[in-house]
Amino acid sequence: MAVPHWIRRRLPPAGELEKMDTLLRSLKLHTVCESAHCPNIGECFGRGTATFMILGEVCTRSCHFCAVSGGEPLPPDPGEAGRVARAAQVLKLRHVVVTSVTRDDLPDGGAGHFRSVVEALREALSEATVEVLTPDFQGNTDALSIVAAAEPDVFNHNVETVERLYGAVRPQASYRRSLFVIARMRKLLPEKLMKSGLMVGLGETEKEVETVLGDLRDAGCDIITIGQYLRPSGKHLPVFEYVPPEQFEVYRKLALKMGFAGVASSPFVRSSYLADAFMGGKTR
Repeated sequence: MAVPHWIRRRLPPAGELEKMDTLLRSLKLHTVCESAHCPNIGECFGRGTATFMILGEVCTRSCHFCAVSGGEPLPPDPGEAGRVARAAQVLKLRHVVVTSVTRDDLPDGGAGHFRSVVEALREALSEATVEVLTPDFQGNTDALSIVAAAEPDVFNHNVETVERLYGAVRPQASYRRSLFVIARMRKLLPEKLMKSGLMVGLGETEKEVETVLGDLRDAGCDIITIGQYLRPSGKHLPVFEYVPPEQFEVYRKLALKMGFAGVASSPFVRSSYLADAFMGGKTR
C-alpha cells in the first residue's frame, strides 16, 4: 500500500535528539517516544518534552500493534522515581506525562511505582501538572485506588481500538475492562480529567468509532486523542487503510458534539502528543 503524502514527515534536527538522548541516558530513563517509534519524537524532543516510560522497557504483553518489546521484565527500580523527577526539573516541565509497560507480573501491576513517581514529581516540581497513562492493571480495583491516591491531574488509559478488533489488536486486553478502568477512576477522581486514545486505520468503521466515543463518554472520559495506526515493523499488524485528514476532522467534530472537553484528531496524533495543550493553563 502506497504511503500518502499526509503521512510523510521531515527528519528532526539531529542536535535536538542527541541533547534529549544524552539527558535520558545519563539518568538511565526510558521514553515511550523512543520505545514506541513515535513519529512526533523530533517535534516533542525539540520542545524539550517527553513521556517518561517507567517500570523498564520490556512488557509482559505482546499487543500486535505495539513496538515495545515483550518478554520477562526486570524488578522495579526504586531509584527511578527520583531520576524522573530530576529529568523533569532539568527540562523545566510544566506538564509531565508518565506511562509504563504493562507489568502483569507484579501483584499491583506497578500501581505503587506510579504513585511513587507522581509523589516525587510533586516534591520536585510543585507547580507542574502530572498526567499518568497507565495499563489496565487487569481491572484490579486496589491497584486503581493506589494510583488515585497520588491524585494525578490527568488519568489516561487508552482503549486503542474498537471492540470488534480487540482479538486481533490486543488479544491480552479487554475492551470492557478498559472502559471499567476509566469509569472507576472517574469515581475515584471526580475533579480530575479522564483521557483515552484511539487508533484508526485498522479496519474499523465510522459507526464503530462513534460507538467507542459514546462508550467513553458514558464512562466519564473528558479528553480523546485519535490518530493513524502506523506499522512499527513487518512483524506487526499491517495498516488496513490510511485515513485521510478530512475523516479525522469528521471524528473531531463528532467527539466535540458528544461532549468531549478536549479532542485531538489527525494522522500524527498520539495519546500524549502536546498533552499540555489540554490543561488550559492549569497549575497546581
